[in-house]
Amino acid sequence: MADNRTMAQMLQAPIEGYEDAIVVPPINANNFELKQPLINLVQSNKFTGRQDPHNHLRFFNKVTSTFRHPEVPNTSIKLLLFPFSLDGEARDWLDKEPPRSILTWDDLVSKFINQYFPPSKTTYYRNEIITFYQKPNEAFNEAWERFKGLLRQCPHHGFSELHQLDTFYNSLNSNDQDALDSAAGGNFLDKMPQEGLAIIESKSKVRYSRSRASDSRVSTDAPLSIFLHLPIIL
Repeated sequence: MADNRTMAQMLQAPIEGYEDAIVVPPINANNFELKQPLINLVQSNKFTGRQDPHNHLRFFNKVTSTFRHPEVPNTSIKLLLFPFSLDGEARDWLDKEPPRSILTWDDLVSKFINQYFPPSKTTYYRNEIITFYQKPNEAFNEAWERFKGLLRQCPHHGFSELHQLDTFYNSLNSNDQDALDSAAGGNFLDKMPQEGLAIIESKSKVRYSRSRASDSRVSTDAPLSIFLHLPIIL
């Protein structure tokens, strides 16, 4: 087919390519609008590309869950709001995504995580979880919190609850393993996973409370010990 445009028309800048990467499904609800306070809340914790992307998604999901409309899916609200949660390098990343390439919330999460938590990071954290061990002189509750931190940093690690508990139990020193066995009334691994998790959490809280009580005693006693070592001035 012949192109009937003039040369001036042909030389004009194209009007295609200005659409956003995110495609938000049509919203036909009456009286629907994003309130400025909600946008402000989303913008209070902007992701620039240097923070933990999982923590950003947790915060974003928590904020957006507070806003509901009976005629609008929550995923549509998330697609509308997510760009407001980005800044700097992260905003540049989204702007450079091909137009209309993100059709669902799952698409957006997948692209976001793969951009800022690439497979190499997943491999690293999976290895850290598999090879986890309790450090010398590390208290039980400290080891448990550190282990949970690794799991939280890579929520898509793929390890079952059973695998997690088995890995943690076998990473402990013999004294803490014996303590878990004693709390379980036998072999800790003979318990159901949920029972095992409850035993670990209970033991961790006891150790933590004892540790705080010990720190409090040391703090209380410190001024007296300092006083006792002061030189006597006559």
